[in-house]
Amino acid sequence: MSALTVQHEPVNGESWEGLVRLWEGTNAPEGCKVEIIKGIVTVAPPPVNHHNYIAELVQEVLYAAKPADCGIYQTLNIAVQSRIGLYIPDLAVVPRDVVQCKGNSVPADAAELVVEITSKWNASNDRVAKLAGYAAAGVPLYLLIDPYVSGSPTVHLYGDPQDGTYRLLSVAKFGDPVRLPGPFDLTLDTSLFPCP
Repeated sequence: MSALTVQHEPVNGESWEGLVRLWEGTNAPEGCKVEIIKGIVTVAPPPVNHHNYIAELVQEVLYAAKPADCGIYQTLNIAVQSRIGLYIPDLAVVPRDVVQCKGNSVPADAAELVVEITSKWNASNDRVAKLAGYAAAGVPLYLLIDPYVSGSPTVHLYGDPQDGTYRLLSVAKFGDPVRLPGPFDLTLDTSLFPCP
């Protein structure tokens, strides 16, 4: 898949709106993920089976532990205007009242947790650009599930965003448990995560 380059530094609100209109008008094949990452509209192919399987396992565990006023969303558009980004995380836990508002996205700072599962074609975006974007927006927890890390598939949990940077809360290899702090207060069993 290719990326379409657009203006990298919007001068005013009109530029952000123009970038969003370009994003909305992107005619990508069905199932593809169209995002804005650092001012570039990107198109990634649909995820493969093991990717969807991991997302479903995480979503199932989150349902029992999420805040009562929140939903778990798989295709929610998350706006990070300060980083010229509009991301579609694999999972996002966001208050329902925010999602009920009109529009085509929700502000990233409304999310309680975002989960990204890397793919061969987007791993660097998830590891670098989105990590910085979610931290800059103040998303409390970022769970990065990385089957494609060199060496061994790994899960990184980031939290405590301060001054646009996360603190690494934990790193675990597939097979090791990952503890998510409140408001989730759960242990994620990664032993069921398939490797690519």
